[in-house]
Amino acid sequence: MRWITGKNITTLHGFSTRHGGISPKPFESLNLGGTDDLSENIAENRRLALQDLGISFGQVSYLNQIHSTIVCKAQPGKQTGDALVTNEKNIALAVGAADCYPILFYDKKNAVIGAAHCGWKGTLGRIVKHTINEMETLGADVNFIKLAIGQGISMKNYEVSEEVISKFKDAGFPGSCRKNRQLDLLAGNKFVALETGIKKENIWSMDRCTTEPDFFSYRRDQGKTGRMWATIMLK
Repeated sequence: MRWITGKNITTLHGFSTRHGGISPKPFESLNLGGTDDLSENIAENRRLALQDLGISFGQVSYLNQIHSTIVCKAQPGKQTGDALVTNEKNIALAVGAADCYPILFYDKKNAVIGAAHCGWKGTLGRIVKHTINEMETLGADVNFIKLAIGQGISMKNYEVSEEVISKFKDAGFPGSCRKNRQLDLLAGNKFVALETGIKKENIWSMDRCTTEPDFFSYRRDQGKTGRMWATIMLK
């Protein structure tokens, strides 16, 4: 299975797994990014994965991700930042991940979508809030925005430095987002969404860890691994 879909988003979307591609180990097999695999393998994997969704690569807006809080107005091709928003039909937003949390945003009523890449720096900087704010400039209403949170590294598998833990304390994240030096990025991003005004019932999460065999994990594979995409499009 190449894609897993969220339970609360009705427009075209998906979170990719590592299955159904052509890349050899250690990128086996549906590697959609990174710089270590052969570019022709990545291109063919993207074609195969997008074909399942009825999307062509020319429709995709994707990112050179830099662990920032930069939100880009989507246009086909590559931009630099860590989140994308649009109210235009037939532009597919794509964010990559291999432990960081991919989050998809959908306001069905006002036809606005978003996608964000949330590592610890983006989570700390409240990139979810920045994405929602940019969606609102396109006509979205926080009362109608739904979030689907994909696979990411779980708290038990994510130990960080005391300095990073201190940064989250200082930024007002609750104690439920950390335990000793274990950091819970899923809880952190849910906290930011609720803080920004998203309704609790409008948040769905896959609740799966990237260290599971179905996914790529930068930590588990010690940096030599593939990348997954989270994709959303207004048809």
